[in-house]
Amino acid sequence: MATFLYKLGRTAFRRRRLVALLWVALLAIAGVGAATAPAATSSSFSIPGTEAQRAFDLLEERFPGAGADGATARVVFKAPDGGKMTDAAPKAVVEETVAALTSGSDQIVSVTDPYTAQAVSRDGSTAYVSVAYKVNAMELTDETREALEQAGHAAQGKGLTVEVGGDALQTMPETGTGEIVGVVIAGIVLVITFGSLVAAGLPLLTAIIGVGIGVSAITALANVLDLGTTTSTLAMMIGLAVGIDYALFIVSRYRSELADGRSKEEAAGRATGTAGSAVVFAGLTVVIALVGLAVVNIPMLTKMGFAAAGTVVIAVLIALTLIPALLGFAGDKVIGRKQRKGAEAPEKSGKPNAGTRWARFVIRRPLFVLLAGVLGLGAVAVPAASLEMGLPDDGVKPVSATERRAYDLLSEGFGPGFNGPLLVVVDGDKATADRTVATIKELDGIAAVTPATPNKAGDAAMITVIPKDRPSSAATETLVHDIRDATGDDVLVTGATAMNIDFSAKMNDALVPYLALVVGLAFVLLTVVFRSILVPLKAALGFLLSVVAALGAVVAVFQWGWLGSLFGVEQTGPIMSMMPIFMVGVVFGLAMDYEVFLVTRMREAYVHGERPGEAIVTGFRHSARVVTAAAVIMIAVFSGFIGMSDQMIKMIGFGLAVAVLFDAFVVRMAIVPAVLALLGHKAWWLPKWLDRALPNVDVEGEALAGHDTAATAKPDLVKA
Repeated sequence: MATFLYKLGRTAFRRRRLVALLWVALLAIAGVGAATAPAATSSSFSIPGTEAQRAFDLLEERFPGAGADGATARVVFKAPDGGKMTDAAPKAVVEETVAALTSGSDQIVSVTDPYTAQAVSRDGSTAYVSVAYKVNAMELTDETREALEQAGHAAQGKGLTVEVGGDALQTMPETGTGEIVGVVIAGIVLVITFGSLVAAGLPLLTAIIGVGIGVSAITALANVLDLGTTTSTLAMMIGLAVGIDYALFIVSRYRSELADGRSKEEAAGRATGTAGSAVVFAGLTVVIALVGLAVVNIPMLTKMGFAAAGTVVIAVLIALTLIPALLGFAGDKVIGRKQRKGAEAPEKSGKPNAGTRWARFVIRRPLFVLLAGVLGLGAVAVPAASLEMGLPDDGVKPVSATERRAYDLLSEGFGPGFNGPLLVVVDGDKATADRTVATIKELDGIAAVTPATPNKAGDAAMITVIPKDRPSSAATETLVHDIRDATGDDVLVTGATAMNIDFSAKMNDALVPYLALVVGLAFVLLTVVFRSILVPLKAALGFLLSVVAALGAVVAVFQWGWLGSLFGVEQTGPIMSMMPIFMVGVVFGLAMDYEVFLVTRMREAYVHGERPGEAIVTGFRHSARVVTAAAVIMIAVFSGFIGMSDQMIKMIGFGLAVAVLFDAFVVRMAIVPAVLALLGHKAWWLPKWLDRALPNVDVEGEALAGHDTAATAKPDLVKA
């Protein structure tokens, strides 16, 4: 592989105009495709194999046109102090609102009158209007949303407190600011790392091109492949981070090769052959982790994983081709000004850098460093034992949001369970439905049960059950299970709350198989790369430690509320149910990036005759600064999402940023060298029969020894 990539890098360097033109053309084609493609809709959120999904399917079959899985909204009214919603003036306002909503959109299925639907609180202070739509929230038109908001605003100005809740107001979180902050910080880190604006700009430029192509392609294909509007979020987040990192490693190796006295073309070829090999395998681990999300068998997650994996593949291809081409255009400017003026390169100065000093410290005290790292992460991981999973509802939104205020008004006027009603679907006649109502009423944790509503054919019925507790509580989850246990197979429980419970259960069930698949495949891949059993094993165990510690931090902040105000968490609640499996998928791929880039340089030194301790120091001398910069960039990109108002995006950004912090600076920078120092030669042991069976991918670039065309300095060399 090293030889092939070496030739690819030299070809891209020589044919730089053609290569650059091809990538610009791809970006233009993808951009035009995205601009001319029909607007993306949201693919329906389905969870195959769950009771909640079977209930939705039955509703669509027996209650056609009812919009069973359509968006919903609630307009909540609160009378002024001393007044009641049953008074003439408030009642008139509500009736006007009902009329305005009914005529406001052709996407509406029904609008309930609170005075006929018993939607007025016992003390008369609060009432609500329920609105049901034909399509899901992401398919609502802007006109429909505006009609809903205008109806609320019109009533607001007539002496009542009026708030609007429900998923009908759900829109894609605004993006842009977080990414810009991350890119700016990444640029600063790159300038500090390279001491050259040109060298710092190359990774940023190529990452933006890669993300632009990836996201534009997703947008262009959204309707054809039913990708939905949420698919590009993960692709943008991951693509930007790995795109910068992969280019960073190749540019850094290119500068190192120039410092060794090689010509620019030779340096580009060698950088692509060595660092490029690490990029390929690092990219493969990320792709395995993202594509592996298909194991969960939730279409939305599968599509997000494949789309993000495609963006990672583009990032790898850009790093292997466009970066060498741009290095050809950059000339001497890729080197810092001091070196261009004849100063000695840091790698050749003989002075130990920070990476060298740290590696020597770890080698002297490996057991102390190992215990400190493991015990420290173990302490942070403790809150993970209290992990409670669910999907956030309007109760975790900022108090400035109308959805949150509507949620609070409903809880105060009717009880918290009114924010998450359960929908029970009976596959049977009226007698069966009546028996089901009687059975449900005998259960604990119920605030109200409505009479059964049969369909026209009389062979199915709907029952609404109001829990006593809030939608995301453990008591409500218990109630869902109690209803399912107490009723027969012809009774199905669904609704947003039941769907969330089933979604969480499916996430839990899929976690272990997914973890086994991803870690297993990556273990095989790393065994091929490092020609070792213990190094991949250590990499996998270190990753698990960093992920559990990151989950512990997420629980402490978002579930317990520790330092919550610092991160803009206004309401604690359960951790998003997809968070553990999502973090496993994304963080594993990124963690293996650092493992590959750092340990590959150590193995390269070991293969070329250095002792184990010397190889560790050599690996850190050449790679620690770059890996540190890459980690800081990753953290900056992910931290940019913490400032977003959407609780799910905020949680994902925080979790990934903390996981990268733990994995890069504790596991890879401390625990990894400590373990390698303790193992010595045993770290690189591989059974002879396995060594013969495994393919030799030559990540260290041993085969490039015969391609060294820079035995003597050439006129275009930068002085070393």
